[in-house]
Amino acid sequence: MIRPRSLRHDPKGWLIALFGVGAPLVFVIAAAGSGIGLWGWQAGLAALPWTVLVAVITLVLAIVFIALNRRKGQKTHWPMLGLGLLATLGFLAFLVPYGTAMVTLPAIHDITTDLADPPQFATLTLRADNWDNIPGADDRGMRGMNPRQRWATVHQGAYPDIRSVRIDQPVAVVIEKAERLAEDRGWDIVSVDPSAGSLEATSTSSLFRFKDDIVIRARAAENGAASVIDVRSVSRVGVHDLGANAKRVRRFLSDLSGTTTTASQ
Repeated sequence: MIRPRSLRHDPKGWLIALFGVGAPLVFVIAAAGSGIGLWGWQAGLAALPWTVLVAVITLVLAIVFIALNRRKGQKTHWPMLGLGLLATLGFLAFLVPYGTAMVTLPAIHDITTDLADPPQFATLTLRADNWDNIPGADDRGMRGMNPRQRWATVHQGAYPDIRSVRIDQPVAVVIEKAERLAEDRGWDIVSVDPSAGSLEATSTSSLFRFKDDIVIRARAAENGAASVIDVRSVSRVGVHDLGANAKRVRRFLSDLSGTTTTASQ
């Protein structure tokens, strides 16, 4: 059997291409399979460390192959090796922000602008294990605190900028604008009451189809001429949200308030 010339002369390149493209492909399949219910989200995430390991090994091998070729004065056959190298680098670059969030942000999944009085869900249901696995149980500085107190302490330390805002518009107007913004984001709105100043919705991620529940609360200020807005975003599953809920709250409040906002202490 005669093999293609590129395969005969570049087995190393084919190896790098196979694993370089294969690792991100397996990750996408694992995530998409979880998203459509072929297997649980835990199984989908379990594939991640293995695909990262394969990608790192692939990157190391590619560098070694290139270095050996140069040392021996041999020509590097770039088409397949380059493909695998680019796929590997792209995959690892895609994962860098998530890895950084994993090690720099606390393992919490419930983010709100009001730690003392978080907005409460009326239509949606707060997950039953919401206060389980809150970090700090073994921290000497938080000794004696219950899970909710530890959550508030950790939350404040990680996200001091997330707090209530005041908008110079009546409650009903603010909630109507919030509804339009939620629709623009593709959130599934489950309840909205402009007169009561409340909106509840669910955001679904693209690959794993993770669902995060959001509640927006608007309270009248200055005899109804302004509103104090609070937002709460909670992941339905998992312990660490990798900063996704905080990012969502920040962006939503920024879009909702525009230039008419002042921070509310």
